[in-house]
Amino acid sequence: MNNNINLHFVPRLAYLLIILCLIGGIIYIGHDIVVPIAFSILLSVLLLPVNNYLEKKKLPRVLAILLSLTVAIVFIAAIVYFISTQIASFTDDIPAIKKQLQTHFNTMQKWVYQQFHITRKEQTQFISNATEKIKDNGSGFIGETFLSVTQTVMVLVLLPVYSFLILYYRDMIRKFLTDVFGMQHEEKVKEVLRESRSIVQGYMVGLMIELAIVAAINSAGFLLLGISYAILLGVIAAILNMIPYIGMLIAAVFCMLVTLTTSTDMSDVIWVAVVLTAVQFIDNNIIMPKVVSSKVKINALLSIIGVLIGGALAGISGMFLSIPVIAILKVIFDRVEDLKPWGMLLGDEITVVKQGKVLNKVLSVTHKKKKTILPDQGTTRQNQV
Repeated sequence: MNNNINLHFVPRLAYLLIILCLIGGIIYIGHDIVVPIAFSILLSVLLLPVNNYLEKKKLPRVLAILLSLTVAIVFIAAIVYFISTQIASFTDDIPAIKKQLQTHFNTMQKWVYQQFHITRKEQTQFISNATEKIKDNGSGFIGETFLSVTQTVMVLVLLPVYSFLILYYRDMIRKFLTDVFGMQHEEKVKEVLRESRSIVQGYMVGLMIELAIVAAINSAGFLLLGISYAILLGVIAAILNMIPYIGMLIAAVFCMLVTLTTSTDMSDVIWVAVVLTAVQFIDNNIIMPKVVSSKVKINALLSIIGVLIGGALAGISGMFLSIPVIAILKVIFDRVEDLKPWGMLLGDEITVVKQGKVLNKVLSVTHKKKKTILPDQGTTRQNQV
């Protein structure tokens, strides 16, 4: 009996691992194609309620799609314009920033000499050698930067095109998915599509609300401290915070470095870290559970692993896409009999159940302690604490 179970388990596991490796390889090799399509699917799902509403108002499908896409493009363009104006004001102060950096550099050289007895001449020589190496590799770096900018422009151009076509052919795509899995699974496929759409919509809308709240709190905290470029740093920190678990750490390092280049008071750098830590605590315990996590029930361990895998396969874009993809996979796994253990592994239901049991036991014990029986009268009274 055990041998039969093992024989059935091994080929199933091997089959699943082969599929995962193939999918990962396809994403890694073709992420320039996969990533724009993935973002387009997210945008299409997000715009679907608006598009359906416009079609119910008797607008033709093409016009409804164009109108909803125009609203989305204007919204994204407004955010990009706001950030670009903030960056422009930052670049205007580059001469002053260079002067401040030179001051910090001299202080650091003095500290290195006092601690490690390395003269300033030796430090300067080391930096010069490192600069020469960077110059030698400069052409490759410039080429990679140009390629990255070109890919970003291509994504921005293809995003509305893909989104339009996905929304236009959505009925055909839905019918294809139901037909390809057979009529016997039609109801399950429709249920997966409905729940995936609901999860993605809830997650994306919640993410936008969280972004606005975190950006406002960050900016308010930096403005109260008198930090230079408070709004720019607050918005950038909020955008980086959209990368689960890792984003805020990157944001803290970035904001502290920028503050170091614009302030002569080292306490400002410390206060920036304090503000970001406080905002992270509020976000993790209040904003995220109330606004975003109500739809996406994924445990923290798999979230972090998913973010790292997404980054390894598709860079920063993969980090942003990791949580919605894991949430959709969980919906699929929960409805396929052989994959239900994987769905359980992705979810957080066991932790919630255990927490509920522990809470019930605590409440039960507390309730018993609060009531005592009077020996003479047989009545109950509250314990005096």
